[in-house]
Parts: sequence; structure tokens; C-alpha cells
Amino acid sequence: MTRGQPGVRPVLVDAQRLADTARGWVGSAARRAREAAGAVTGSGPDIQELLADPGLAASLERYAAEHDLPIGPVRAEAAEHLHEMVATHNPRATQSWDKLGAWIMRAHDVLVDEEAIARLRALGREHSLAIVFSHRSYLDGWVLPNVMSSRRFSPLFTFGGANLDLPVVGTLVSRTGIIFIKRETKEMPVYRLTLRGYISHLVQRRSNLAWSIEGGRTRTGKLRPPVHGILRYLSDAAEASDGPDVMLVPVSIVYDQLHEVAGMTAEARGSRKRPEDLGWLIRFARSQGGRLGRAYVSIGEPFPLRQRMATLRAEGNDTSQAVERVAIDASHRINRATPVTTVAVVCLALLGADRALTFERVLDTVEPLARYIRDRRWPVAGAANLTDRSTIRRALQELVASGVLTVFEAGTEPVWRIAPDQHLVAAFYRNTVIHILVDRAIGEVALLDAIAAGEGADVERAAWERAKALRDLLKFEFFFPGRDDFERELRAELALMAPGGAGALTLDSARALLDGSDLYVANLVLRPFVDAYLVVADRLAAAGDSAVNEADVLDEALRVGQQWELERRIASAESVSLELYRTGLRLARHRGLLGGEGADTAYPGESLGARRAAFLVELQDVATQLDTIARITQASRSARGLR
Repeated sequence: MTRGQPGVRPVLVDAQRLADTARGWVGSAARRAREAAGAVTGSGPDIQELLADPGLAASLERYAAEHDLPIGPVRAEAAEHLHEMVATHNPRATQSWDKLGAWIMRAHDVLVDEEAIARLRALGREHSLAIVFSHRSYLDGWVLPNVMSSRRFSPLFTFGGANLDLPVVGTLVSRTGIIFIKRETKEMPVYRLTLRGYISHLVQRRSNLAWSIEGGRTRTGKLRPPVHGILRYLSDAAEASDGPDVMLVPVSIVYDQLHEVAGMTAEARGSRKRPEDLGWLIRFARSQGGRLGRAYVSIGEPFPLRQRMATLRAEGNDTSQAVERVAIDASHRINRATPVTTVAVVCLALLGADRALTFERVLDTVEPLARYIRDRRWPVAGAANLTDRSTIRRALQELVASGVLTVFEAGTEPVWRIAPDQHLVAAFYRNTVIHILVDRAIGEVALLDAIAAGEGADVERAAWERAKALRDLLKFEFFFPGRDDFERELRAELALMAPGGAGALTLDSARALLDGSDLYVANLVLRPFVDAYLVVADRLAAAGDSAVNEADVLDEALRVGQQWELERRIASAESVSLELYRTGLRLARHRGLLGGEGADTAYPGESLGARRAAFLVELQDVATQLDTIARITQASRSARGLR
């Protein structure tokens, strides 16, 4: 790892100076935008060139004929859309934008895997690069393009939401390769045709493209389910091209800490999201004043898009299924490339304890996690030593400085704990690495079912049935492989719990695996999601057979979740989150538990109220198993002389 751009040394300025600097930059942007008005300069296609593209022209003519419309208005509408989305690379605009980015990024240094970048640069000499990245911060829009441009890659075209196409500033930003696109386009068929044609044109030019596979920033810290729109258009373009294949490049961008997390977690508690405008940009720039460590850019394993689509089609997948598989594969590879940060591990330890810990107790909690991460060969950010005392102490100090933790030093020794109202912030950092622990967590719960099956039962079957049920319960939260691969990976997890003991599962081996471990993660990893789903299930069960309004369920769940937190009916404040409730509601919708037209005919013989009650019982059973894992954890610690 080496330090990259745009990391800079901290700049100590007061709030007024920050505001003046930001306003000055906006004024400069306005002048540059006026200078560029009416002309498209720099690298990139212009609107007339795109309208003349044979593929786009044919699709517009076909649409006009199918809808009995004159081609003129259809082409005019396409031209309007292109005027909004077409981007170029203007050196003066890029220099100005990079200067702002370097200042806004003053809270972080950027670390890049230079060996991976060198391999990617060699790949880019022969192929278009389609970079799909994780999206945890608005800062990503500066980090990735700067990393690429400062290492002599071909200009990068980055797709961004049209909500960031701010007055005056948006005109300048589009001259730096940012393509502003709308998110809601179901009722805009010409817009979709135009965007598809634009992407195809860029592929033909062998341009490099980048976009967030999640479609927007994560609110929880973990990777969100992928969206397929741009990937679908890109795969169509790649399959239609007879040139070199497009290489899909998964990229992870992760930060030690972020100033904007507090705002995102407030939204998860029901606060209204402020719209992006010039005032928002100034406030965001001002908020980046305090140092927060590093940003890490990691390159996952690239793969050829056209070749992958051909393989999936040969396996019997249609286009939509193949694109979905590619998106999930890319998300898997982003997760595998995401390094473990020291901050994430410390937050995991303190969230699991949910009480103040001494420094030695923090070290005791982190040590088995560090060993597990080493055994799994997961990358660690900055090659940090997670068992080094000074490394852990520095992370504690940084989290105290940012307000995530508090430290009490008036007793015999200092103790650290999650600060009031900071559980969701700590969970955001913890969740950046939660994906590496999910299989382990499921394995622990599956072992409980194996033991509960008892003598004479098919112990192994009981374990796998529970594991598959948990996989189905959590499939909208985490990326799981196919069933065969899932079972193989779960067996590998059990082998790590007892090296050399990965044979057939028996009652005795299940007990030995669970009793002999010094690392239990199921309660730490799964509890927030199960508790949040429990609240949703409880509200649905309370509705009986009646159809429900999703917005009303979310509002009620938020209020009931806060009540349950006060009553300690749920383990942690991090479970009180609209983001988790939305996913729980999505699962309920998938299972046909929301009612409405056709609900009864889809499940003959079962009333809606009975199925909702069964959903609640299912989650209560899992919560009970997590309570058991928590007790085993405490007993294990006591047996080893730890409190």
C-alpha cells in the first residue's frame, strides 16, 4: 500500500474561512461554467455525434414507429436528455474540480494497492474498464477519479445521480467526466433508450466507465443489494460489440471514519434527508475539517463481461437472470476486496459488549477476531497488526475524538464504551466488515440445531436445514452463493473452528465444535437484523388478516422499536433503524405477508394472519438461539478467567 492522491495534510482553518473558501470556489465554478456555455469541449462525444450513432438512431426510429409518433419530436426529446447527461473531459474544469476535491478530502489520506493498480493499468491498455465500486460516501466521487487520473489511466466517465447536478456547479462537473442520470425512469422510455445508446457509444469508443453497483450510498455501512440498470445496458453493449471485451472491475472504497455518517444514521432514525443544493455542498465541505484517518481503495478480481454473459446464457439463464448473476458476482468480489479496518474491529468488540470495557478487555475481545481474520486471509487495511497494543489504543483514541466512544478515566483505569446515541454510527463502521463473519455466525446457530436434534437423529441434516433457513431469512441483507457453494463454505467455517475436524457432523463433534471455540460471533453479527425483523413481524402479526400500508408499518415499527429498546426487549439501539425495517418489510413482501389483492389465492389453505404469526415465531426462535450463543460466550469467557 502506498499513499495516493488526493490525501493531504490537515488544514487548520476556522468555520468562517471554510465557508468563504467554498463560496469562492462556487463563484469560480460559475465563471468557468459561463465560459464553457454553449460549447462542448474536451474529450467525449457531442450531442449531434450521439444522435447520429447508428444504434441510437435505429432505436429511436423503431420507438417512433411502434408508437405511431413522428421521429422529429422523439429525436428532440432524446437531444434534451443528452444535453442533461453528456459529459466531457475539459482540462481546466478537471483541474478546478480536483483542487476542490483535494481540499474536501483533507480529513483523509488515500491508500491504494499500487500493485493491483499496475495490473489494472496493463489490462486497460487492451480493454475498456467498467469499474463498479462500493458507495459509502460522497467523497467517492473525488477519490476514484483522482486515483485513476493520477496514475495515467484513460479518462474515466463516472455515472452519478441527477440530484447532484447542482445549478452552475453541475455544468462544470459534467466537464470532468461525470454523467448525471435520473434514477426514476420507468415512465421515460425515450430517456432509457437514450441512456442505453450513450453507454453503447462509450463502449464502442473503448472509454472507461465507473458507477456505484449499489445505486446510492449505503446507510448501514455494508454493501447494499446491487441495481441492474447501467449493468444491463453495458452488458448489451458489450455483447453487441466485436471489439475487445469489457472488463468488469470490482473496487472497494472504505474509510476509517466519515463525517457524514452521523447524518445518515439520523435518517435511519426517521430524520428527513436534506436535498442537495449549493448550500448542501458548502456545508459538506465545511464538515470535513477534522482528521479522520485514511481512505482505502482496493481492486477486486476483474472479469470479462461478454464472456461471463455467454457462459451464463449457456447455463440456461435469460438476459435478466444473467445480469443479476453478474451483479451479485461483482458484489461478492467487492466484499472480498474490502479490507478490515482497525476501527471496524474495535466497534465490533464494543457493540458486542454493550458496556464499558477496559483496554485489556478490548484486547482480549479483539484477539480471537484478529486470529480468525488472519486464518481466513482477509486483507487488513494498511497492513495493520490487529493485536498490536498501540494500534488498538490509537483506534480507541480516534473514536473518542470523533465522539463515537466515550472514555471514563476517573476510576482505577480508563474504560471505553459506545457514546449515547452513537450505536448506529459504530454499527456503520462495524458493518464494513460484517460480511466476513456471516458464515461463521450461521454455522454457530446451525450447531445448536445439530445438538438439539439429539441421539439417533440425522444431526447433519438438522444443521444444514437450519443453515439454509437462515440463508433464506437473511438473503436481502447479505450476498450468499448458490446452495452447493454455500454448504461448501459453511463446512470450511466449521473446519476453522476445529482444524482437522471437517468430516461428517455428529452429535459429539457438534458439541466439541461449539464448546471448544474461543470466538462466538452469531449474537454480535445476526442480532441487530433479527431484532429489527422481529419488530416488523410483530407489527404485521398485530394486523391479523388485514392488508397493511408499508409506510404505516415503517412508522409504527420505528416507534415500537424505540419502546422495545427502552424496555430492553431488543439487545441494542442499533436495531432501531428504518434501513433494517425496510429490509425486513422487503422480506415480508417476498413471502406474501403484506396482504392485498391476490394474497389469499397465492397461499390456499393458510390465512394471512396465520402466516404472519408463523413468521413472528420463526424470528422468535432464532432470537432464542442467539440468546443461547450469548450465554455460551459468557460462560466461555468466565472459564478462561475473563469478565
